[in-house]
Amino acid sequence: MRLAKNSAWAPLAARVFRALWIAQLVSNTGTWMQTVGAQWLLVGHSAALVTLVQTASSLPVVLLALPSGVLADRYDRRKVLLAAQFAMLAVATVLTVLAFRDALAPGLLLVLTFLLGCGTALMGPAWQAIQPELVERGQLGQAAALGAVNMNLARAVGPALGGAVVAAAGAGWVFAFNALSYLGIAAVLLLWRRPATPRPTVRGEGLLAAVQAGRRYVWHAPGVRRVLLRTALFIPGGAALWSLLPLVASRSLGLGSGGYGLLLGVVGAGAVGGAFALPAIRRGLGANGILAAGAAVFAATLVVLATVRLPWLAAAALLPAGVAWIGVLSTLNAAVQQRLPGWVRGRGLAIYLVVFQGGQALTAPVWGALADGLGLTTSLLIGSGLLAAGALSVRRWPLHGTDGIDPSPSDHWPAPPLVFEPGPADGPVLVSVAYRIAPENWSAFTDRMRHVARSRRRIGALTWGLYQDGGDPCRFIENYLVASWSEHLAQHHSRLTATDRRFETRARELLVEGSAPEVTHAFDTVAGPVAAAGEQAGRPERSSRPG
Repeated sequence: MRLAKNSAWAPLAARVFRALWIAQLVSNTGTWMQTVGAQWLLVGHSAALVTLVQTASSLPVVLLALPSGVLADRYDRRKVLLAAQFAMLAVATVLTVLAFRDALAPGLLLVLTFLLGCGTALMGPAWQAIQPELVERGQLGQAAALGAVNMNLARAVGPALGGAVVAAAGAGWVFAFNALSYLGIAAVLLLWRRPATPRPTVRGEGLLAAVQAGRRYVWHAPGVRRVLLRTALFIPGGAALWSLLPLVASRSLGLGSGGYGLLLGVVGAGAVGGAFALPAIRRGLGANGILAAGAAVFAATLVVLATVRLPWLAAAALLPAGVAWIGVLSTLNAAVQQRLPGWVRGRGLAIYLVVFQGGQALTAPVWGALADGLGLTTSLLIGSGLLAAGALSVRRWPLHGTDGIDPSPSDHWPAPPLVFEPGPADGPVLVSVAYRIAPENWSAFTDRMRHVARSRRRIGALTWGLYQDGGDPCRFIENYLVASWSEHLAQHHSRLTATDRRFETRARELLVEGSAPEVTHAFDTVAGPVAAAGEQAGRPERSSRPG
């Protein structure tokens, strides 16, 4: 399949991406059919109970995304995805059997929906993390958009089909289709011969330490943090649409399950159409323009849903909402993908998914409670106000540009020339780097070292400091502490990126001509490996060795 590289559909030229995309479309269709079936079984109950379907689907992401991100970074992502598919197949089968036996009480339905959400949480980081393996880095934006197209194509077909099936034959049949839909992705993954890729991990690193490493990276990556902020400002208001649309369909518009499915289908159709227009929209508005316009369109849609009682007018308002949804989601997804290096990609994407899906999970019951307490119209208008405020905030907190960001690995640090071999768990390790800087460059050097400081902290430094020698003012000493020797070796060989190298190079351009940085490594465990080193070298023990 030949497609122009700048085409919105270019990633489909990659065979494995194309096969997974098709299988995912079938699976997503089943998921939307399952969602409509579950929500419609609860429509006769309170608004809060209906919105809990979304919470049960999304809350597992809040609870499990970070551990799932660690699994995606530590183990073969293909195997993690297979485990998730078979787990969801088992849960969906149980749900189907109970539905056919008419044994699905609301509480049990929500529990099984929660378990399906656990499978989605396990799958999410690994699925997102394999995308750079399937397409070129320059096509990640198109791949993210195609992922959103996939979801919205399924939204265009699945709810309408699910609503029709529920009306004609009962919810059991939509649950059965959803169970079978997991087999397609499993088949593609089983046939995919994924190239062996090293899983860079720190020896002896526990789950909590691995999660902390991911959190530390994101905290010290301003570009990633800004993506998370923009996500957090959009999702609460955006979730009002998905949480309250079943109530709009049944209470405001007087529609049945089929009509509700058609409304969701209109949103999906708008998103699919938006995918065709997205490259041109991106060229015209840029990433931040898309975020502002998308939030404004969503805000206007909620106002229409709050005030009209004509199904065709509500459907007309939902069409541009689909365009806005795919524009915002693909922009945020591509922005975070482009900034994360391979060693922490699973955990970084897990944090993004916590904000994105967790925001929906936490706000869905709030919207239900507001609809019960203040009324549906007021709740929709509150959501519109939040989205309008989010649109205005783009000017104050825009996404950072990606110029100069290159997360590809860079193994450019030389091996430390120690006189002994430390154990993997030895540490903490104090790394010191001394620089000679001429007086006229002191200010510029300290300014450039701020970027180096973030780099060191992203890749594992627990503390960092830059000091000026009181006896020799032209000598600056950079100190940073790493938890263990194993973690420091991971910094050397798998965590550094081309961006980190660029920051180091810019700082070292200001060195006094002819000088070079002097690096030393000092170990905290004096009684252990350092003592042995002293015996091996035939000289007294020392707590510091030149590196």
